[in-house]
Amino acid sequence: MNRVHIKTYGCQMNERDSEAVAALLRARGYRIVPDENACDVMLLNTCSVRDAAEQKAIGKAGYAAQKKRRNPRFILGILGCMAQNRGAALLDALPDVDLIVGTQKFHQVPDHLDNLRAAQEAGAVLPTRIVDIGEEAGSQNTIRDHVLEDRQVTAFVSIQQGCNMDCAFCIVPKTRGDERSRPMDEIVRECEELADRGVREVTLLGQIVTSYGRRDYAHTGGVTPFVQLLERINALPGIRRIRFTSPHPRGFKDDLIQAYGRLEKLCEYVHLPLQSGSDRILKAMNRPYSRDRYRRIVADLRRARPDMYFSTDIIVGFPGETGEDFAQTRELFEEANYDMAYVFKYSLRTGTPAAEMADQVPDGVKEERNQILLRLLEQNSDRRNATLLGAVQEVLVEGPDKKGLGFMGRTRGNRIVHFAADARLLGELVPVKINRVSTAVLYGELALAGVES
Repeated sequence: MNRVHIKTYGCQMNERDSEAVAALLRARGYRIVPDENACDVMLLNTCSVRDAAEQKAIGKAGYAAQKKRRNPRFILGILGCMAQNRGAALLDALPDVDLIVGTQKFHQVPDHLDNLRAAQEAGAVLPTRIVDIGEEAGSQNTIRDHVLEDRQVTAFVSIQQGCNMDCAFCIVPKTRGDERSRPMDEIVRECEELADRGVREVTLLGQIVTSYGRRDYAHTGGVTPFVQLLERINALPGIRRIRFTSPHPRGFKDDLIQAYGRLEKLCEYVHLPLQSGSDRILKAMNRPYSRDRYRRIVADLRRARPDMYFSTDIIVGFPGETGEDFAQTRELFEEANYDMAYVFKYSLRTGTPAAEMADQVPDGVKEERNQILLRLLEQNSDRRNATLLGAVQEVLVEGPDKKGLGFMGRTRGNRIVHFAADARLLGELVPVKINRVSTAVLYGELALAGVES
């Protein structure tokens, strides 16, 4: 009765949280299983950024509840942002849920499962339910353990939790709490340990990752704590590449922009959320930058690294967004020439300022604007990928692909590449000549002289 299946919804932060929970459970003697039909415990790590994400998790919980009715010893838990947001109220809609754990209590999951199983063994007459969504000082330091697959070469590293930005559309400050950073020495030590276990690329994670340590560490010579952390990880021999997400435009001061020109392991890929290209809408969103400031950041980053790749987040249909507002977003979207973008239709989140705003945009208008930007993105991606035909790109060999072509990896610009290779190259940085492209991925062949694929 110790088989646990964890299903994760939402962002990379949630993926990292789930992995940390899995590591803690394994250490306690639980087995983590990939098949949801072969588990004794199902844990849903949830997202609340958009209503659709919550509805998916609620639907899955309702489906899993059927299994509980057939097997009363089956345990169903809801973790993460939706648990934090809704708390015990989830039990009204999902009475078969046994465990609700918020975002600052992931490390308590093993104890809670032990207690639920002990109650079952004791023959509890009434169902035992646990709801744990309280704040806990230092909880950001508990997301540190990893479950690595055989010869895994990339890993997420959580460096910061919470957010103090209060964007009008976002529920994250409510679900994740105030901004809290982990000690720099602990993060560097975690990266060292990952390198010792074969990891070659780390992605640093935080709600506003560029705000890391701003209350805990001094600026040194004009260098922010976040860039100080990048410098220390860049100096680790075993780590070959560094990425990070998700930043805020206000974090791109001169020191971070210059870091792209001097830290050789910092990949020339930036996720730079725009949200809107209209100053009026940015102000309504409580986003503290202008379209001109954003434009200057993009230009400065391209001066630092002319081959920079950009991705972004865009919300269309924010309350009050007019045709002219959207036209300004489209103009800046085209100018920035994004290689990747996450384009979302505004989703009303109860408890956020935007939910109370007038002039909610009709769904049909949101969909139309969404499709316009998606078509532009496809054109951008096709155009950028076409420039790579015949070029040789540095690729980190990550593992077997799912297309039957051999292996896959990513360029420094975060493009997926499929190619034939020998397993001994796993974890190596290899040159790959690109000979075919699609909108989403690249295909190539090793360009290693004297090395057979």
